Amino acid sequence: MSFYYQDALLTIATLNLDKLANFYTNLLTQKPISFIPNVYAEFQLTGIRVGIFQPKKTHESEFQHSATSKMSMCLEVNNLEDAIAHLTDLGYPPPGEIAIASHGREIYAYDPDGNRLILHQSHKG
Repeated sequence: MSFYYQDALLTIATLNLDKLANFYTNLLTQKPISFIPNVYAEFQLTGIRVGIFQPKKTHESEFQHSATSKMSMCLEVNNLEDAIAHLTDLGYPPPGEIAIASHGREIYAYDPDGNRLILHQSHKG
């Protein structure tokens, strides 16, 4: 058997599609490439597509009581301070401080559903 993966799509389930789609429209400063009200929104980023879907009524219970999301979406930015200011302007300021890691500087933030975002700026070369 021989196969390969052609593409990747990160999807986020939400019971608040309009609110989350609006948040990511503002965060990513782009409109979804695909939008179906109360069903689905999809954004195209360099190297990955991000989809947000509203579960069907028959599956909502799977997503209602998730304690904390284990998903982290890492967004590489060219200016961490500007990215933090942008999130703050959207009403979702990162709760912690900038951390220094071996690969650069980063800070955790959260979307309206509590999914973790890692804003990361690589070391300048």
